[in-house]
Amino acid sequence: MAKRRFVIDARVHTDSPDQVRRVLQDLLGEGAFEQGGEQGEFIVRREIEGASAKDLNRELLSALRRSEKKTRLRAEWTAEDGTVYRFFDYVLKKEFRP
Repeated sequence: MAKRRFVIDARVHTDSPDQVRRVLQDLLGEGAFEQGGEQGEFIVRREIEGASAKDLNRELLSALRRSEKKTRLRAEWTAEDGTVYRFFDYVLKKEFRP
């Protein structure tokens, strides 16, 4: 399957911010996320390539949950064509087409 380009705009909530910070650095690199306003919250903004928003979301949340089981992810993935996919954890909540 061809890779597509997506932009992620997400909030990660966790009880173990140090562990999750390391995972985010390993997966996304420096500058792709910042500390949020709440304790244990990270704001993620990054361009990523993958097969689908669903696959990318699953890969990210699975990696985060390997370090901290109670990690929560609210993510919005925007495809090159403008389609927006909103997820809460693993579940696709809404899809908007331009």
